[in-house]
Formats: sequence, C-alpha cells, structure tokens
Amino acid sequence: MYNDLPEEELRVYKSSQTCKDDFDAFWEETLEESRRAGGETMVERLPDIGLETLDVYDVTFPGFRGEPVKAWLRTPKNPDGPLPAVVQYVGYGGGRGRAWENLFWASAGFAHLQMDTRGQGSGWSVGDTPDSSGAAGPQVPGVMTKGITSKETYYYRRLMTDGVRAVDAVRNLPMVDGLPMVDPSRVAVTGGSQGGGVALAVAGLVPDLSALAVTVPFLCDFPRATVITDTSPFREISKYLATHRDQVEVVRETLSYFDGVNFAARAKHPAYFSAALMDRTTPPSTVFAAFNAYAGEKEIHVWPYNGHEGGGPDDDHLMREFFSRILKGVEIYSRP
Repeated sequence: MYNDLPEEELRVYKSSQTCKDDFDAFWEETLEESRRAGGETMVERLPDIGLETLDVYDVTFPGFRGEPVKAWLRTPKNPDGPLPAVVQYVGYGGGRGRAWENLFWASAGFAHLQMDTRGQGSGWSVGDTPDSSGAAGPQVPGVMTKGITSKETYYYRRLMTDGVRAVDAVRNLPMVDGLPMVDPSRVAVTGGSQGGGVALAVAGLVPDLSALAVTVPFLCDFPRATVITDTSPFREISKYLATHRDQVEVVRETLSYFDGVNFAARAKHPAYFSAALMDRTTPPSTVFAAFNAYAGEKEIHVWPYNGHEGGGPDDDHLMREFFSRILKGVEIYSRP
C-alpha cells in the first residue's frame, strides 16, 4: 500500500535537510588524510572456480586512513583492451559475498569491482572487512548509530571514504599480461539501498566519474526519513533518540554530513535513479529528495507496485542500458 506522498507531489518535493558551511572542507580533509596514509592495492587472480567466461580477482585496497578493504574484481576473459568499470556498493547488512556471486556486470562486458562493507556482511551475505576504526559509545544494534554523536567518529565517514578509495583503486589496478585492466576515464558507480547511498556520496565527492546509477537509495533525507518510517535501518536512529533525548540536535547535525541530499547537490555526472512507491524501508519521498536535489543530468524510473526490492532485474536491465550508452557508446534498444 502507498504510505507516502502522491507521485505528483514527490516530483516537486524538497528536503528540509541543511548543509553546514564546513561540509566540503570536512570531506576534503577526510579524503586527503586517507589518501596520504597510502597503502598498496593487491590483486590476486583466483584459480579456476568453474566460470568459463569470467575471471575473478581477490582485491585488497587501502580505504579509510589506509585500512585494508576487501573487494572482488570480475572481468570478462581475454578482453580486447582496457575495460570500462562499474564499482558497486552493497546493501545494509551485506558484504562482498562469494567470488562466484553477482556476475551480471562482468557478463555485460564491464570490469566489476564489488566493494566489501566494513563491519557488515553477516545479515544476508558474507563480508571479510572489519571496522577497525569503530568508535566507542552506546549504540542501537546495527551501525546506524555507531559513533553518531560526532561527524569525525560516525560509522559512515569510514564507509563512504572506503567508497571513494575503491574508485581510486580501480583506476590504478596493476597491469595484467602487460595491459591495463581498466580505462580510468570510464568509471561509474552503482548500488541499491545502502549501496545506493554510498554511491551517491561517492558521486558527490569524485568530480570526474562517468555516471551514477542508484536503486531505492538509503541514507537520504534523514530529517523526514527518521519520522515517517518505523522500519529499520532508519528505525535504529529513532530508537536511539527515544532514550538519548538530549542528543537530538547533535545527531541531526552529524547526519547532515552524510545525507544523500547534500551529496546529490554536488554531483554532476549523468545519473539513473529508481524509486518504489510502496517502499517502507526507503520511503519514496526520501529518494525523490535526493533526485530533485541532484545537480547533473538525471532520470528516474518509478515502480508503482513495488517495495524495497524496487525494479529488481528490470532495474538491472535499465542500468545496463544506461551504462552501455555512457561508458561504451552502445545503444541497447530492448526493453523489459
């Protein structure tokens, strides 16, 4: 059932989220510190795992403050030259999964880097990266309130920085058989739910991406999301504030540095969004808040009868069409 604004109102809705004057300086300093920390990107081709058309590589790259982050890199076998790349971020509770999972993007002819999610990866898929920079302090189970009383200690500062460093890593992969694996001028980011929120952050922080595609993105429009849905993960924040009643303003200020609305206003790459009108996890108004604030060329697909699954495989098809046009110059005319 519908539980949010009518579609005609969604298309003009604007978030009440604010943006502090030091937003850009905070993120510039965070990324500079992590890049300055250095660290080596290590790539190891897996032995034969039964995939006849794809190669899979185990990747470790330096993330927040140089801490090691795991990823899978999947590529078509024997490419003709450097490939366009799609960097994918994972939904809440998930990790990078198994090497033989999630073969869609590599099968479509892209180099596909799937980033692990620090401190997650036990809810529905396997993860391999600890959150070694975890902040002490009380929190609701989950990561939404981990370190939430300060922008410096908040969990998503580390995860979003990892996301930017994943783009750095895919652009600087070592040579394989004397050839570069990826064309660094053709890199896009994508994700659904939490992964979409991280992708939006990366799009706002990396000025020279080629494209962005997000489905039912999470981490958007915190002022509205935390009061119109009783569904986790947003529910973790409202539960925290129900007991820490004196921290409402502190928490709101922290969250403003990690809101997809503020990142969207800084992103100018071509973008594909999707929203589902029956989504109680990321209510459609929160998705439209980011979409309507987005500064670049953009399109949105609305799924009237879907919840948090969004368009599922039909979103995948439309994103493949979108990325093929931008990254490969190839038009795909079939529609789901």
